[in-house]
Amino acid sequence: MILALALVAGASLYPASAASKKKDKKQTETPVVEAVKLVTSSDSVSYAAGMTVTNGLIPFLVGQQGVDTTYMADFIKGFKEVVMSGTDPKMKAYVAGMEIANQVRDRMLPSMVKDFTDSPDSIISDLVYRGFMDALQKDTTYFTQTTAEAFFGEKQRADQAAKEEKLYGPNRRAGEEFLAENAKKEGVVTLHSGLQYKVLVKGEGEVPKKTDKVQVHYEGRLVDGTVFDASNKHGDKPMEFRPDQVIKGWTEALTMMPVGSKWQLYIPYNLAYGNRDSGTIKPYSALIFDVELVGIVK
Repeated sequence: MILALALVAGASLYPASAASKKKDKKQTETPVVEAVKLVTSSDSVSYAAGMTVTNGLIPFLVGQQGVDTTYMADFIKGFKEVVMSGTDPKMKAYVAGMEIANQVRDRMLPSMVKDFTDSPDSIISDLVYRGFMDALQKDTTYFTQTTAEAFFGEKQRADQAAKEEKLYGPNRRAGEEFLAENAKKEGVVTLHSGLQYKVLVKGEGEVPKKTDKVQVHYEGRLVDGTVFDASNKHGDKPMEFRPDQVIKGWTEALTMMPVGSKWQLYIPYNLAYGNRDSGTIKPYSALIFDVELVGIVK
């Protein structure tokens, strides 16, 4: 009896359920688009022009704009609204707001977040957006445009310094301690710039100028002994370049070395790669080079 009642109840509900589903399906159907009619030559040229300018658009929307092609109907809807609005200033302002919002959200904000990562402060996206909008509405409750820029610039510099100290301070101090101890060793010469060198082989040839092309064999190491580059990694022949094309420590040394010389250079970070991250060479790294000046290319 229970089974029979269930079957009867299900049969009585089925028509209403089926009708509801049919109605929902009908509501979600894509509206019929009126067929285009190309009567004149100008009609055809114009229509073809519209199709032509879409060449490469889909890859651009996906790769550069992050558009999901599942929602192309929404893209077309937005496109249609804009073109139908003509020169309506209200629509122009609205569209410009969306374009700028995309730039702030997808480009400017991630850059700010990255800059302040590992620093004493962090970037809160909602407050960035609020500050942006308040500035445009002349709200000076907390800052004027001038005081906001001054405050942000000061905090950005201070936080960047704190971040670099946190991440690379130990590396910088290791280099400074190495150079301080190295300066005490026999045969090591310390120049006013901070560059240190030791003559391993004394050459008797010509001393190059900054703009001369020189031929050099070299090996570069970190203060812990890690070799990060050497001329023999690039072939058997010496490397050729001008002294003014390399780091400051090399420029200074090469324009003092007679051809035939072999020196060991001890270069502080400010005469090397500074605060740049060059892979194996971390920011604020002091470097050691064995440099042999083979010749000057005439």
